[in-house]
Amino acid sequence: METTTSQVLISRLADWGVDTVFGLPGDGINGLMEGLRRNADRVRFVLVHHEEAAAFMASAHAKATGKIGVCLATSGPGGIHLANGLYDAALDHAPVLAITGMQETSVLGTGYQQEVDLTKLYADVAVYNQLVVNPQQLPGLVDLAIRHAYAGRGVAHLCVPNDIQVAAAGEDPYQHVAPANPPHTAPIYLDPPVRPRDEDLDRAVHLLDGAGRTAILAGVGARGAGTLVEVLAETLGAPVVKTLPGKMVLPDDSPYTTGGLGLLGTAPSEELMGDIDTLVMLGTNFPYTKHLPEPGKVKVLQIDLEPARVGTRLPTDVPLVGDVAATLEALLPRLRRHADRGHLEKYQAAMRDWRAKMTALQDPDRDPIAPQYLAACIDGLASDDAVLCCDSGTIATWAARHFTIRGEREFYLSGNLATMAPGLPYAIAIQHAFPHRQVIALQGDGGFAMLMAEFSTACRYQLPITVVINNNNSLGQILWEQMVLGYPEHGVRFGEPQPDYAAWARASGGFGARITAPGDLRQALAEALAHPGPALLDVAVDPNEPPMPGKVNYQQAKKFATAFLHGQPHRAAIATTLFKDKIAQLRGDS
Repeated sequence: METTTSQVLISRLADWGVDTVFGLPGDGINGLMEGLRRNADRVRFVLVHHEEAAAFMASAHAKATGKIGVCLATSGPGGIHLANGLYDAALDHAPVLAITGMQETSVLGTGYQQEVDLTKLYADVAVYNQLVVNPQQLPGLVDLAIRHAYAGRGVAHLCVPNDIQVAAAGEDPYQHVAPANPPHTAPIYLDPPVRPRDEDLDRAVHLLDGAGRTAILAGVGARGAGTLVEVLAETLGAPVVKTLPGKMVLPDDSPYTTGGLGLLGTAPSEELMGDIDTLVMLGTNFPYTKHLPEPGKVKVLQIDLEPARVGTRLPTDVPLVGDVAATLEALLPRLRRHADRGHLEKYQAAMRDWRAKMTALQDPDRDPIAPQYLAACIDGLASDDAVLCCDSGTIATWAARHFTIRGEREFYLSGNLATMAPGLPYAIAIQHAFPHRQVIALQGDGGFAMLMAEFSTACRYQLPITVVINNNNSLGQILWEQMVLGYPEHGVRFGEPQPDYAAWARASGGFGARITAPGDLRQALAEALAHPGPALLDVAVDPNEPPMPGKVNYQQAKKFATAFLHGQPHRAAIATTLFKDKIAQLRGDS
């Protein structure tokens, strides 16, 4: 059987250690599908229902494993569908390779059916973006694409026309000055040096030794360096704030952390940012600058692998370009220990108070079910090595505050893109990569509905994921954003009839249950987590529970009140919920 270009492409992916490709077939990639069939012993193909899900899966695979994630889509609309998931990978710096089809080279530019120039479409999202026009370009272009994805921590794209896909691997329709490819060798990618220069470390020591009240802001770039971050916190007497993507950098019960920052963060973290003279930023490009100290008011030290990101958010006194772990290993032995513990102890006390208030909101007797209680049940029943895949919306608030990182737990969501719908595809991809770990997808009803067909994908592959829907029958985050902006509620409640997602789960071949009473929740969740295959729990939660910021400023309160009093059709129910929350917190204080 003649070896085709597609076989060479897929085989080269396998040489790079790729064992899974997520995608959906189409007539624009039939040659590539045949290449996958002929390499089925080395690379498995995971069939999805929507290409957007395939891209989310590739993104999640890259985030969770650190290895290249690969997705495949047909020409035209298939490639267009990939875009949202590819932007998720790009904005969160996850290495992903997208492979798409294209019409035969002989008809390009003629307005042929489904002819979309995907290289132009991906020009903004891809760090490497190439149309393959000659079989001789492979496997060299695969090597270059993957190296660019790793080096640029982003998306690479190869677009392969139909006739190139099925061409003989050795075919060379053109004369070349030199061979297009070097001799076939084992693929290799080497990370660049990651330790800052000694003179830069000396500047960092000078700044930190002279610091008074210091805070550390740790992002996902500090993942794996948690022990070193705690040593830095102990040395400086500095509380540690975690970005939401960096939630798993430190355990949530660490004596050094004040939790998250911003709308989904904690009051102690918000207060801390206004009570420091020095900020250490570790592997983060936190975009919400209004929650950071006022520029110029504090000294800033920033550690990041990407030189272009250093100084993006705040004027930076000492930039250190390097890996967080390697940099801290070089820096810590040079620092003196700060004897004054008053600053750290102040925020340790504030966090004890905050945790008590959050626990008070996890009321099992509230009816309708409090979303805080739902998140707390997941937290209490999940294993110590559970992976939580969170969607965007109000559920990100409940997960941030009520799902605790402990043991080997991990937490993933769409960070900078903050798109809806990735929770379920993330869970599928991560369960594929780690079949023996407990994987949970926490989604809102709005996000789940967008890609709910992928639950049947989980059933087809018998993946033991647990999907929990925080169902407020609305676009909850948008509802509260409208109120904070002072707008009357509009277009955010779905109304009746409500879809029966539990019935969909059972029809797909999985476990499905709908919970409306708080007394039934914990047992039903335990059953779902124990189910050997895919399970779904559709939980009707209080739709009037506001995801309040950790610290409400005057303008937010004023606009909320304006919307509340003028045109808010559910103000009585919301007022009741807010009253119950306050009573619960007061009881927690007593």
